[in-house]
Amino acid sequence: MKNHKQVFMLLAILTLAISTQAIASGVSVDDAYVRATPPGQTNSAAFMTLHNHSTESKRLIAVESSVADTIELHSHQHENGMMKMRRIKGGIEIGPHEMTTLQPGGLHVMLIGLKKKLVPGEMVQLHLKFDDGSSQDVHAEIRKLSMKMKKGSKMKMDHSMY
Repeated sequence: MKNHKQVFMLLAILTLAISTQAIASGVSVDDAYVRATPPGQTNSAAFMTLHNHSTESKRLIAVESSVADTIELHSHQHENGMMKMRRIKGGIEIGPHEMTTLQPGGLHVMLIGLKKKLVPGEMVQLHLKFDDGSSQDVHAEIRKLSMKMKKGSKMKMDHSMY
């Protein structure tokens, strides 16, 4: 019985520590993952859902990681029948008590100049920085993603910036 109490207390302490970090930054992160890279690919992207638990708007203004030379916040925009990737200046807003999803084809974290191959199943550490000075470390799983376009789609992708 004593072992059960110790396990319960440890779980309670860990839960409190995780909750405190989410409350301290005001933002919690769910389903963080990074796209695995095929051979020769030097760029990738990270995706996640950001939940703002505070009563004030927050902005994700930067991300740091040791896996890439450069990390930028990006969006995809439709322009003249082309999907174009654009760097976001000023950060990604997360409204009060709202969530913002970073996903393929939308908002994302671009990892440019990878320092190693990203292998499915491994983890990448990301350090998120917010406009209020808070920050949060996130462990993102590397996943193999397949991006398929609908058959007959006339949408083209512009990758000329990289």
